[in-house]
Amino acid sequence: MVRTNKRILFGLLVWYVLLSAWTAYAPVDRQFWLLASILPGFLVFLLAGTHRYLPLSVASYVLITVFLSLHTVGVHYTYAQVPLGSWMEVTVDTGRNHYDRLVHFCFGFLLVYPIEELFRLTASVRGWMTYYLPVMTILGLSGLWEIIESWVARAVHPELGISYLGSQGDIWDAQKDMAAALYGGLLCTAVLMLVRWYRHGRLFSHGQTLVDS
Repeated sequence: MVRTNKRILFGLLVWYVLLSAWTAYAPVDRQFWLLASILPGFLVFLLAGTHRYLPLSVASYVLITVFLSLHTVGVHYTYAQVPLGSWMEVTVDTGRNHYDRLVHFCFGFLLVYPIEELFRLTASVRGWMTYYLPVMTILGLSGLWEIIESWVARAVHPELGISYLGSQGDIWDAQKDMAAALYGGLLCTAVLMLVRWYRHGRLFSHGQTLVDS
């Protein structure tokens, strides 16, 4: 089992490295790609360096990899020009490329569980705090990301700043991105609660059956 898990983790790392190499080849805006790839690269380096001392579950690593993959594709095209978002814009008539909103939603939906697991491993969080802290962390990190984006936008030339923000002319873009992350986090939390309630109910029913028999 341990060997299988190591193979899965190695496969996830290889996938991310190959995807990053592909996105590094002829991105739409190389400076934007470089700036937007710094934090994800640091996260991967951190996870690889700490997995022996603070191992998360395979499920958490898979969820993190899926999110990073979505982000990596976004920075290759710049979020406002991702083909999937453009297709949705034309097909559903959304009025803008919503790929960035999808990634912000996935930031909450895909990362709540890994963050919850991290809290359980490092702080022995139990009870309702198990669900509250990850959602608040997602909201806080989402707000921090918007602040960092604004710093970068002001530090570089205006055209790149607009591309980096990806607001596409929406003055409420930052707030909507944070709300999308919050909704994703809340949805994941609801799913986790339902799954655990269902499992607890089945275990209780199974135990009661054994007692009755």
